[in-house]
Amino acid sequence: MASYSGPYAKELQIACLTVQRAALLTKKLLESVDKGSIDKSDSTPVTIADFAAQALIIAAIQGVFPEDEFVGEEDSKALRQDPILLQRTWDLIASTRLENEECESMLNTPSSKEEMLELIDLGTQGKCNGSGRTWTLDPVDGTATFMLGQQYAVCLALIEDGSQKVGVLGCPNLNLESGVIKEEIVDRDGHGYMISAVKDQGVSIRKMGRGALLPARKLDQIPQITDPSEIRFVDCSVAASSNFTLHGQVASRLGAPWPHMTNLWSTQMRYVAIAVGGCNATIKMPRKPKYRSNIWDHAGGMLIAEEVGCKVTDLQGNPVECGLGRTLAGCHGMIVAPASIHQRLVEAVRETTLQSAGDRP
Repeated sequence: MASYSGPYAKELQIACLTVQRAALLTKKLLESVDKGSIDKSDSTPVTIADFAAQALIIAAIQGVFPEDEFVGEEDSKALRQDPILLQRTWDLIASTRLENEECESMLNTPSSKEEMLELIDLGTQGKCNGSGRTWTLDPVDGTATFMLGQQYAVCLALIEDGSQKVGVLGCPNLNLESGVIKEEIVDRDGHGYMISAVKDQGVSIRKMGRGALLPARKLDQIPQITDPSEIRFVDCSVAASSNFTLHGQVASRLGAPWPHMTNLWSTQMRYVAIAVGGCNATIKMPRKPKYRSNIWDHAGGMLIAEEVGCKVTDLQGNPVECGLGRTLAGCHGMIVAPASIHQRLVEAVRETTLQSAGDRP
């Protein structure tokens, strides 16, 4: 088991075991040719893995911390309307266990289909209103690339009184042999890596396995650069909610390399790329003024970025508040960069935005 004994040690241990078990479940489904996918209302594909992993995660955390609440992406409506999908989801849960009995005994599992459905729906009931303890989860961040056998993350974070305290990202396809994260360079023989952080305690990484947690090592802080030419962006060129053209203009204004070196669909995997993949910055300039990100797309990943030496803010340089509900309601856009050069990015974003507004007819 993990040797960490600092603040939130129990929460970290249970979260890591929980994410590892859920990651094993998702890998198991990847081996299936037919993933039982359906469409969400926003046209994002969702799979049995989303439902099953959310149920397993909430069951495990609730069993140890019964007073905590949950904010998750999925609800059980689709399963309740489709008996075949329901059965396949239940079969996947029932067949997923950690191979270490001591570790498995620490994690609750749904005992029936109805309990599974109720657990999934707990994720839609949490408010994350700035008081108390809330676990945010995204069972499969990057479902579209997951279905292609590319990069995705199993995400779990603890928010206490509006502040991130624990973040765990399981990356089942992550391959670090090249030092650069790419969608198509995947771990085909193993189970990928887990990156975890506790507030003010740094970031750790470990390989994922099938039983007890494997040994972890601390990650070094990223260099605190001052030369914009040393910025290495990670981005997503096909994200419909972001203005990729403006991202490029910001990079050009800074004199940073562009096009970006790393292109990842999963938002949380972009934080992983900053921690371990040779990148050190990312920005999000939404196309729509009222756009707000869902909290589960960033919680945990933001903490990891901060703990390796980044500053994380909205586009105006204001801190990101995690206690305003199921979205980052007070946060328009995002800037993540080494603290030493973060203000330069804030200024470049502001200047680019003003120029763009002036260019409009």
